[in-house]
Order: sequence, then C-alpha cells, then structure tokens
Amino acid sequence: MVGAIKDVRGKRIPNRLTYSGLIAALVVRTGLGGWTELRSGLAGMLFAGGIFFLLFLLGGMGGGDVKLMAAVGAWVGTAQVGILLIMSAIAGGLLAVGYVLVHKRMLQSLRNVVELVRHHLTEGFAPHPTLNVQQEGTLRLPYGLAIAIGNFYCVGNAFWWR
Repeated sequence: MVGAIKDVRGKRIPNRLTYSGLIAALVVRTGLGGWTELRSGLAGMLFAGGIFFLLFLLGGMGGGDVKLMAAVGAWVGTAQVGILLIMSAIAGGLLAVGYVLVHKRMLQSLRNVVELVRHHLTEGFAPHPTLNVQQEGTLRLPYGLAIAIGNFYCVGNAFWWR
C-alpha cells in the first residue's frame, strides 16, 4: 500500500521500501517455514520480478515497479504469484483505460499501441525510441497502484475466501 501511495503521489517507489520489503518477506518466510518457505519466496520474487524486468527492458515499466513486484512476489511465494500477476495486470489495464479517458488521450493511446506492436514485431525486444517511460511527456501510469490491488486480491484469496 505504501508503494502505491508513493507511486501515485511522487511517481517514484523508493528503494528503501522495496529492498526492506523484500528482505522482510524472505526473513519472515524463513522464520515461519524454514528452507521450504524461503525457496517459495525466492521463486516468487524471481518469477514476478523477472516478468516485470522484461517489461522494463522493453521500456514499458519503471525500475521501481520491477523491484516492488519482486518484493510482493517474495511475500506471496509460489502459491499466489500467478494470481498476483494476473490480478495486477487486470487492475493495470483497467487503470490504464481510466487514465487515458481522464487525460483525454484515448485515440493517441490506441495509435501508440498499434505503433508499439508494429515496432516489436519488426525490431524485436529493442525499446521503442520515443514510446517508452523514459521520454518526456509520456503519460505514466502509477503501476504501484495496480500491484497493490493485485496484492489485496491475494490477501483476500489467502484469508477471507477460503
């Protein structure tokens, strides 16, 4: 939740938050379940963080989002990492639609999606030279909010809906 608030307010997710969250997840998992839980946390971290790292390499995700997802992946472990990614993606998609509607950029965003698909089909994994999160004027979605929504779903899934 703190990462989402920081991302929405300041468009940055602090390293001290992501790294301390990651370390805390691995320590708690180890304390509660030993090596088995540590392995689960490490696998969740690598899987969730790895997928977001690929998006980072493509220029579509910020580094803070990658680290936050890795930390949350360590907390949920292998049992929930898949659903975390799916629910974060759904939340991110819905937030993105709302974001472009509020900022009145729907038509431009659709053109950009077509251009990004064309670019990646012809150029592979190279980031687009102008359509990436590093460019000035790019409409940036605070994806920490989508990660928080996915995480809340996992918490509910683990505790309340069983």
